Amino acid sequence: MRAATTANNRNIVLSVQDVKKTIGGKQIIKGVSFDVYEGEVFGFLGPNGSGKTTTIRMLVDLIRPTGGKVIICGHDIRKHHDEALRHVGCIVENPELYPYLTGWENLEHFAAMLPGTDDARIREAADIVGMGKRIHDKVKTYSLGMRQRLGIAQALLGRPSLLILDEPTNGLDPQGIKELRQFIRGLAQQGMSVFVSSHLLSEIQLMCDRVAIISQGQVLSVGSVETLLDKQKQTVHWFVEPPDKGLSILERAEGIDAVLSSDGRTLIAKMEEHRIADCNRLLVESGVLVKGIELNQPALEDLFLELTEGERIE
Repeated sequence: MRAATTANNRNIVLSVQDVKKTIGGKQIIKGVSFDVYEGEVFGFLGPNGSGKTTTIRMLVDLIRPTGGKVIICGHDIRKHHDEALRHVGCIVENPELYPYLTGWENLEHFAAMLPGTDDARIREAADIVGMGKRIHDKVKTYSLGMRQRLGIAQALLGRPSLLILDEPTNGLDPQGIKELRQFIRGLAQQGMSVFVSSHLLSEIQLMCDRVAIISQGQVLSVGSVETLLDKQKQTVHWFVEPPDKGLSILERAEGIDAVLSSDGRTLIAKMEEHRIADCNRLLVESGVLVKGIELNQPALEDLFLELTEGERIE
């Protein structure tokens, strides 16, 4: 069975169609839908309790949905379980590893469960994640970053089309996060689809091609990072004298939300960039001294907080 294709002829590797989950009479997941395309990094964002982990568990058939479909490479996971999951590598929460075995021995153990996975493929998977000579050291001597790499190598053994990573940056230092980001981007460039859940909004913004934002069991928005951010108004910092008078002028301007900073010295306004020149002229003509203007590009965090009405990822 062939995977569906989009208008621009990219294969849909994962299709989540109106998936619902009811637990104890309460609907936890309320009709979640999105597609993941071939060769893209797809981010999945949601605060604690949003239904993010429950959704991920349904993607790999750890729990069954109450309604809807999960289709992987054209295979309905409920009807064709083995065929669907043959295309998937995943790490849900922390990688399950044997600390008293070496990295290589761990991979040998998991390779034994995958027909046709020989030593050459183990070496290839270890090389992909950059394990080098450390692959023959005991896992108990590995840093958290090395354990994550080994877990991903394990997930890659079966040559998956879709790699699902649940919070892969947890516990990593900034250098480890940067290396993981570059590694994930490299996999996508080779044609693999990577589904990443994360609470690090700045990293998702740097890492992902498209994003789904989930809150209270519902997907609020799906799209490319650039398209989602284009919908956001710019934040402009105005350094003016006197600030109170400047605030009153901007407050009267249609479509502009302006407040004073906590120290009362800076005007912070959400506005479209093309209006800056007109507002500057208005302030100057009203006798307000404009000492500086600072344009801040919208961030994914701003969109996230707006869509989830201030919910934060802990």
